[in-house]
Amino acid sequence: MKELTKAEEQIMQIIWDINQGFVKDILDKIEEPKPAYNTVSTIVRILEKKKFVGYKAYGKTHEYFPLVAKEDYRNELMGNVVKNYFSNSFQQLVSFFATDKQLSLKELEEVRILLDEEISKQK
Repeated sequence: MKELTKAEEQIMQIIWDINQGFVKDILDKIEEPKPAYNTVSTIVRILEKKKFVGYKAYGKTHEYFPLVAKEDYRNELMGNVVKNYFSNSFQQLVSFFATDKQLSLKELEEVRILLDEEISKQK
């Protein structure tokens, strides 16, 4: 699966949220300053070529919908992050976040609870 550019990902996030829609529906969800209609249309067509979205044609108008699930893309993307930045080690990834000074004690405790629950499931 190909990685998306920042602009493609922004549009894809909207398509995932609305599940299906026309370019005008996507444009309505973008915060100001909004890009031109043609810009959004071009990005959607690129996403179609990358096989991230499909469409239903109504004459010259197209209603777009996701072909790739958000969860599938997230899993692929995070797998690449672990591989490329953490030597393919989830332990290094968790260590990175655990030692990050921006995490509060409450967040660390919540992560520990999630890890403990997963450990119990796997036993």
